[in-house]
Amino acid sequence: MRETLLLTRRDVADLLPIGDCIVAIEEAFRAQAAGRTLPSHALGIELPEGGLHVKVAGLERGRPVVAAKLNANIPSNPGRRGLPTIQGVIALFDGEDGRPLALMDSTEVTALRTGAATAVAARYMARPAAAVLAVCGCGAQAAYQVRALAVVRPLRTVLAYDVEAMPAERLARSLSAEEGLSASVAEDLPSALGRADLVVACTPSKRPLFGPEQVRPGTFVAGVGADAPEKQELHPDLFSRGRVVVDSLEQAAAFGDLRHALRAGALRREDVAAELWELAAGLKPGRASSDEITVFDSTGVAIEDAAAAALVYERAVAAGRGVRLALAE
Repeated sequence: MRETLLLTRRDVADLLPIGDCIVAIEEAFRAQAAGRTLPSHALGIELPEGGLHVKVAGLERGRPVVAAKLNANIPSNPGRRGLPTIQGVIALFDGEDGRPLALMDSTEVTALRTGAATAVAARYMARPAAAVLAVCGCGAQAAYQVRALAVVRPLRTVLAYDVEAMPAERLARSLSAEEGLSASVAEDLPSALGRADLVVACTPSKRPLFGPEQVRPGTFVAGVGADAPEKQELHPDLFSRGRVVVDSLEQAAAFGDLRHALRAGALRREDVAAELWELAAGLKPGRASSDEITVFDSTGVAIEDAAAAALVYERAVAAGRGVRLALAE
């Protein structure tokens, strides 16, 4: 194809089921371990109510492909404007001849690959029989986290907690009706944490939401919301009391929950057990014992976007989806 494919959010959702996205993300981390990825880069600027970030990465899929994602992150959007917090586009290029292969909505890709990365981490870090999930923060990302974890663990019960009742009620209803899970609204966060085998925090919080005393031995904890230096969801003591894995050590130290743990002296960079690619490649273990608390600090790495976008493009070409644009004319 010489044309560039224009792919909508609906195209992405139809072409990339969460289970397939998990496979693609895990394969991408294995490719990273094998040296079959290109160096990633990120930059950003502040906006009056948020920021705009650019992430670029590439990998080999028969031939090299490169994805550049441009995302605006405006936390006030849902409440003030009825718009998503995250909006943007991904430009996918042929890594050999530079052709722009596709331009696609990034909102769905970002949501899917974020959930998929948590699932990849849980595959190695959560106990095999983990069946009760506590979700702290019931915005748009929460449902993707639940559906992804249900692929890799035998989820039976979901406890939804949010500072506002309506998002938690909406999430519980949709999971019960559409996913067949026993989902309910948690009365408070401590009670939900006290029952959970898996905990996911996906909020815009700027202060710790819970620490190690509130989670049971053996719990898998994923911090997903801290994607800027001022954000924080997990208490630093969680990092000193558990086995810590990050998607990217550099990113997590710069703006993940790990940043706050390092600044508090709860651990050192060398105390981080692994990056996610090391687990996917079988180079390091994700869990040492059944009663160990495991902590995954997810900041979102560009290789995830590249892997997901490349698969969407390949399937779009095969299925005849999208609008073809002759950009060079």
